Amino acid sequence: MSFHWLKQYMPRSLFVRAALIMVLPIVVIQLVVSVVFIGRHLEDVTTQMTLTMVRELAMVRAQVDGAQSQAEALARAAPLLEPLQIELRFVAPGALPEDDVSRWYDFTAPTVARVFRLTLPGVRSVVFPDSRDMQLYLDTEFGTAEFSFNRRRVSAAAPHQLIVTMLGFGLLMTVIAFLYMRNQLRPIRRLAQAAEAFGRGRSVPYTPRGATEVRIAGSAFLDMRARIERYIEQRTLMLSGVSHDLRTPLTRMKLELALLDEADAAPLRRDVDEMQALLDAFLDFARGEAGGEVESCDPVALAQAVIADAQRAGAPVRLVATEGAGAVDLRPLAIRRALENLIANAVRYGSRAELSVTLTDRALRFRVEDDGPGIPPDLRAEAIKPFARLDPARNQDCGSGVGLGLAIVNDIARAHGGTLRLGVSEGLGGLCADIVIAR
Repeated sequence: MSFHWLKQYMPRSLFVRAALIMVLPIVVIQLVVSVVFIGRHLEDVTTQMTLTMVRELAMVRAQVDGAQSQAEALARAAPLLEPLQIELRFVAPGALPEDDVSRWYDFTAPTVARVFRLTLPGVRSVVFPDSRDMQLYLDTEFGTAEFSFNRRRVSAAAPHQLIVTMLGFGLLMTVIAFLYMRNQLRPIRRLAQAAEAFGRGRSVPYTPRGATEVRIAGSAFLDMRARIERYIEQRTLMLSGVSHDLRTPLTRMKLELALLDEADAAPLRRDVDEMQALLDAFLDFARGEAGGEVESCDPVALAQAVIADAQRAGAPVRLVATEGAGAVDLRPLAIRRALENLIANAVRYGSRAELSVTLTDRALRFRVEDDGPGIPPDLRAEAIKPFARLDPARNQDCGSGVGLGLAIVNDIARAHGGTLRLGVSEGLGGLCADIVIAR
């Protein structure tokens, strides 16, 4: 039998799951103990005490039934009433309660009434007005008699005290366990927050705390973060050196080409420009997430600035919709580069492009759409790989490109803890590229 359907109803938080694992046994134990105590021990004790009271009432009733009148009945029962601590009086038929009376939380009242009715003939009703006294209405030869006596003679004193005490202490221990468990889970939450922040390009202070296993995991995370930061630093230094070493000979080549005739230098100048574009694209991709520091910025204003620059450059692109407002922690330079790449791809393979921004409490989405040929679904995973060229899917007359545009966008999206999604534009019919960043 499969229980996978239960997963949708189970909590996802570790704190709630641990609390559920802790609370359920306590509740089950309390229910079992309560049922066993009420159903067996308390019921047996109540039955024995009630049977003793039945024998005493039977003695008094025998004296009453042997009299000639109510006055004589009361006189004959008097010697027994005082030592047995029972009060007796005769009541008119109209003053009788119609049925048994007891409080809803009185656990022993039903048992007492049931034993009286089974063992003592002529019982009309049993009344439990409070926790100290009770009245039994019994038919005799001279009418209905009311017997009043102490409630503790037929049941244990305040039987609900055990359950109340058990529930109270169970609640107290649960609260203490919750506080202790929250302190134990706090280091795990801090580790998760530090890992999530580092995944989004931010390095927050973190010190391993908590249990031994959590400390080991925290130390491993710090070692991993340090290695990644060293790798990023070394890669940045390497890129600086490569950029300088490669741009220098390209600059000399441009100066030498300037001394040649225009007709002879034109083909070589195109080759140098292509090499320059290849170098810039490769460095942009290799630079990856090193796109400036994280800062709080307005994504709508950032998109408007990108659109303005693209329109000044003559690109047929416009900002069609914005939803939501607020500031988001981003690398503005990296996001700008990603949007510029998407817009460049859109206008290269289509005649126009549209940009929209959606900001909610849970995510930020930049969407770029075009009216080009788009990318088939089976090639979209290949399209975001470095140096991938999907000539059959895209218009080859628009330029070959380097094959790094979508790879750079995907790298920037992942550096922000987001993802790049490719689909079909519903409005324009071409490619729809979404940069979705969780907040």
